This record gives sequence, structure tokens and C-alpha cells, in this order.
Amino acid sequence: MTLRIGIVGAGFMGSTHAAGWMQTPAKIIGIHALHPPKPRQLADTVRAEAYDSLDKLIADCDVLDICTPTHTHHDLVLKAAAAGKHIICEKPLARHVDQAQAMLKACQTARVKLLVAHVVRFFPEYALAKTAVDRGDIGKVAVVRLTRCSYQPKLAHDNWYLDFEKSGGMMLDLMIHDFDYARWVAGDVESVFAKNVAFQKKDAPGDYALVMLRHKNGAISNIEGGWAYPPPMFRTGFEIAGDAGLIEHPADSSVPLGVYLRQTGSGDAAEVGLPMSPLSESPYTTQLRHFYEVLTNNAVPARVLPEDGLASLQIALAAIESAQTGKRVALAGGI
Repeated sequence: MTLRIGIVGAGFMGSTHAAGWMQTPAKIIGIHALHPPKPRQLADTVRAEAYDSLDKLIADCDVLDICTPTHTHHDLVLKAAAAGKHIICEKPLARHVDQAQAMLKACQTARVKLLVAHVVRFFPEYALAKTAVDRGDIGKVAVVRLTRCSYQPKLAHDNWYLDFEKSGGMMLDLMIHDFDYARWVAGDVESVFAKNVAFQKKDAPGDYALVMLRHKNGAISNIEGGWAYPPPMFRTGFEIAGDAGLIEHPADSSVPLGVYLRQTGSGDAAEVGLPMSPLSESPYTTQLRHFYEVLTNNAVPARVLPEDGLASLQIALAAIESAQTGKRVALAGGI
């Protein structure tokens, strides 16, 4: 039987997921979103139906792929789980910890799979570094350095990214990628300390943050994030240092100086910054191919567990609390 996919959300990420699903054996049956004409345009592109009714889309699909704003994830997951549908949910899993916990419980009760789209785990350089760490190539991990800086999202309609109550701001929406990766590479986190611009200067045109994670095994992760570059810039990188060696990306950079000036116009930049890969297959497609295998073959373990989505949310919210209070935040029992 062909796996039938229903996508909720027809914006930037909904379109990205739709393009990925087109490279798998699954069939996109429908698109639902609140703001026409986007659902119709995306549905026409992928030869699917634009659904006016969310309930009807859930009833018709096998898997609901949620690509909507963060604050809507909780209700959509509960609705899909109640209908017995498997779920793919964009990160962050939820806006609040209690919501994410309720989502996990609902999926466990309904015996449906919940797959959280932490796509950085599928970028080849990040995945290869994780494999090298697991092989013991650099010995015991001691220090992880991660950076992820982009421009501020610029949606023309209802820019929910700039509404802290809806998105959690840059540290939750953007830096959660690296909080998840640091935990994947260096293990559970016991405490978080953070500083950022937005909570200190309310009229700042973007945000920039430095976050330190202390892992239960003694490793330290230093994580840099920002909505501070001019569009269309998006820069990422990492170092993983162990007692036997170092993994670095990007490696062997010889550029002596880069100067990037703030722009007043948006140019040709996308609504939201998106890191890309030079490989022929997008990591977003690689992620969905993996999710397809997990959904169709019980022997295939998920690379991202629901508990990973919850843990990265807890770390991100602890970073926000630390930046707001100026104090280190301990994570009970380690996350």
C-alpha cells in the first residue's frame, strides 16, 4: 500500500517537505493551510488536492506532516494522534514543555509514531562527525563549538517568528538545531548558561546569543546563534574536540577577511534562512526518505526519537530562562 501523506502548512517549510516527499515512494494526497492561495499553488505543484478541511485531510491520510508555526504543533499532534495517524512534526516540537509531554503521551497511547524533524542530524557533515565520534576517532569528547547565524525571518503575512509567545524567538526556533546536535554528540545536558541581545535591548533589529551547555559527562558545548546577518546570508560551522583529536567544519578555511554590511532591502532572499548542502540530494529529502523507511519498516530505528525533540525543547527553554535571569539553569536529572 502506498503511504499517503497529508501536509499541514504551505509556506516555506511545507514546500520544502513537499519537494522531499516527491523523491520517495509515498504519495502526497493533500495540502491544508489557512492562507490562500498558497495551499492551492503548492497542491498544484505536487499534483495533490488542496483541502479546506483539516479533519478531512487527517481522515484521508496515513501520515500527517506538520509544517506550521511552533505554537500550533500541540493541537495538531493531539488531533492526528486521536485519529490514529502517524505524525511528522517540524522542530521545535512544541512551544512549552508540558505541551510536548502531552504530545508524547498522546502518541504513545494511540500507538502512532511521532517523528521530529531535527534535520541537522541528516546533513552529511554533521552525520559524518557523529559517526567519527561514535567510532572513537577523537577519543572522549571534551569541547563542542557550534555556530548557526542567519538573517531574521521576513514573512510578508503574520510574521509569527517575531512574536516571542508564538515562536520562542531565535534561541528556540534557530539554536534548537545545535542544542539537539550537541546533546546527540556529547550526551545529556545538566546545566545551561546563556546571554543574548534581544532580552537586554528590546529594540534590537535582530538577536544574537551565546549559550554554554555543561553535559553530564563533563563535556562543554559553546553554541553561537543569531538572527543578525543581512539576507541572504546563512553561516554554520562546528568543532568537536576530544582527548585524541579534533573534528572541524568548515575545515581548512583560508579566507582572510569577510565584510558583510547590513542591507535595507531583502533582495532575493527567501522568507526564512535555510542552510544548504552541496550534495545532489537535499538533507531535507534524506530526512524524509529515512522517515519513510521508519514508517514502513518496523525494523528501522528512528534517528530522532520523540524524547530527543522533548529534550532539545527543554534545553532551549532553559537557555531562554538563563538569558532572562542571568543565572545558570540546572536541568533536573540531566536532559
